[in-house]
This record gives sequence, structure tokens and C-alpha cells, in this order.
Amino acid sequence: MDRESIARRPCFLCVANLPPEQRGLAWGEGFTLLCNPFPIVERHLTIVHREHRPQQIEGQVGTMLDLAAALPGFFTVYNGPQCGASAPDHLHLQAGLRDELPIVRETAGKAGPAIETYGVRALLLRGPDRSQVVDETERALALLSAVTGKEPEPWCNVAAWAEPESGFSLVLYPRSRHRPDAFHTGELAVSPATIDMSGILVAPFARDFECLSGDDAAAVYREVTIPQDQFRDVLARLESRC
Repeated sequence: MDRESIARRPCFLCVANLPPEQRGLAWGEGFTLLCNPFPIVERHLTIVHREHRPQQIEGQVGTMLDLAAALPGFFTVYNGPQCGASAPDHLHLQAGLRDELPIVRETAGKAGPAIETYGVRALLLRGPDRSQVVDETERALALLSAVTGKEPEPWCNVAAWAEPESGFSLVLYPRSRHRPDAFHTGELAVSPATIDMSGILVAPFARDFECLSGDDAAAVYREVTIPQDQFRDVLARLESRC
């Protein structure tokens, strides 16, 4: 399908195109909370902007943290348009039960900002002050754009959650690729988005699920994650405050 055809097709996340039986809950500045029709985790939600806006992280970091605070026990998710977003042309977030997300356990007690686990390289930004976490995240996104040359935003996935005792936590997954080579060759039908990068690698076909090993999963993560030299460059700039 060419770009013109894609632009003309109805957007399935636009409120006007939702089926009549679909009900939502208005939240925040222009968002509607909906049940995800293809849940991966318990209480999986899709949070859709009522206006047809591009899928961009700019201006939405605070929204993610506010949503996490408004949904105790949940995580929130942003998928970049080149990094697993189901509707790359319509602004939306996702949410689900926090205890099901492996990265929450992996980061427990860690200060960050670097995380390197099961083949993933990511940035951990956390603290009790919402504004500080937003500012640090926006700075990290700007550094990622500068290092990788990706515009208008760096390729990334984002997960965030809030805990009463420690404040806000946000994990920023810098990406180099949308999908691994195995997807394009037909060997493995996996297409990682935030939940996958956070430790739940979704295999839509039983044949892939049954043959996947831990080493296979780590190889997928390494392939789609930002290269180590770029990651170290971003980390050095982030820690130097330059």
C-alpha cells in the first residue's frame, strides 16, 4: 500500500470510527481510555487522543507520568511510530498492570541511568519529582536525536510507572531498528514494541513461541537496540550535563 492510500484510509483509533459498542472514559487533556482489543497483559488499556494527531513523544512525557499516578499499580507505555506503534499516525499510549512487567523487577533498587539486561540497553530515569523526571527524559531524547540523527524524534520506546514510596520511574529504550532480520526472512515473527522490550517478547504464532530460547530473545533485543557505541556516547553526554 502506498503512502497516499495509507493517508486516505480511516484511522481505527479515531473516536468517530470506533464501533458503537465500544465505550471509553475521558481523561486528561483530550484523551479517552479504552480497553485494548488485543490484550498482552492484565487490564491492558489503550489511551487515545480524541484528535487525529501524529504519534510523537514530544509533550507527552508528563502525560505518561500523570497517567501512571492516576492509575495506581499500572505502567504506561509509548511506542514510537517506527518502533511498534499499532497506529503510527494517531497519538496514543497504553497501560497495564505494573506487576506483570519484568523491567519493573529488573530495575528495583537501581539508580540508573544505564540499564543493560537480557540484550537490552536502556536509560532509567527516576525520582520523586515529576518535573525533574520530565526534564531529564526530554534532555535524553534530545541527546538521542543528536547522536543517532533521527528526526523529528529518536526511535524509541518508553515505559513509566509511579510508586508511592519512591516517586516516578521511566525507562527509555533507544532503538536502531523496527524489526530483526529474522522477521524479514520469515524465520521468526516478532516485532518488538515497549512491552516486548520490557521483558515480555510476544510471539504471535505458536511455532515461534515453542522454538524461542532465551538466547534467541536476547539476540532479537540486541539487534533492535541502539548500538553500544552510540549508547555510551548518549550516556556520557547525559552524565556530563553537556
